Amino acid sequence: MSSSNIFIGEIIGTAVLILLGGGVVAAVSLKKSKARGAGWLAITFGWGFAVMTAVYMTSSLSGAHLNPAVTVGIAIKDGTWSNVPYYILGQVIGAMIGAALVVVAYYGQFMAHLTDREIIGDPADKPLIEGSQGGNAGPVLGIFSTGPEIRIAWQNLATEILGTTVLVLAVLTQGLNAEGKGLSTLGALITAFVVVGIGLSLGGPTGYAINPARDLGPRIVHALLPLPNKGGSDWSYAWIPVVGPLAGGALAAGIYDLAFA
Repeated sequence: MSSSNIFIGEIIGTAVLILLGGGVVAAVSLKKSKARGAGWLAITFGWGFAVMTAVYMTSSLSGAHLNPAVTVGIAIKDGTWSNVPYYILGQVIGAMIGAALVVVAYYGQFMAHLTDREIIGDPADKPLIEGSQGGNAGPVLGIFSTGPEIRIAWQNLATEILGTTVLVLAVLTQGLNAEGKGLSTLGALITAFVVVGIGLSLGGPTGYAINPARDLGPRIVHALLPLPNKGGSDWSYAWIPVVGPLAGGALAAGIYDLAFA
């Protein structure tokens, strides 16, 4: 596959991934959404179906990595790094586009949620997180990016490493196509259910980013969007869902080389 196909395929696939994955979080979280309060099961299955849809859509173009941790894991396994920059750049751009499209789809709900007096409260109140715009407006960052329920850096990092190791090892052992460069048709289904399983089992502590582009691209969009009372973008935490998944992807490749190759 050509570098241009890789770049375009990863943009499209990751944009669809974030549109559907971020969309289910918005649906469950925002006021005036018909799915508000649907809960964690809806979110985990929504993300799983988002992965499946995006992979089936773009596997013929780029192999549908859609995740820098998967790209790094495959590169370590194969020893081939020439296309890694095209994959990762496409993934980050696609994630940003997908996050912006979530706002388009839910714009009215975002505005209703963020300007509701019950949510905003007294502007003199202490911000909920450092860097927010003040007031009791709960930041909507969770629709865009992940964050820990309990902020313990080593635990949060370990959780992301563990979850991503499971994901990438499943991709390497079960999901690759005949060329070994991307996900197969059956691999897309397997990976989708693995993502659901990770969300149900390991998603509670951090929200299971398990994908640096999925977290970083939308976090940048959250920082740039002129939404009222949106809260801060929590950049002090942002390194964990980038470093953790990349480390998990590398660890999975190491385990694969030791045990399966």
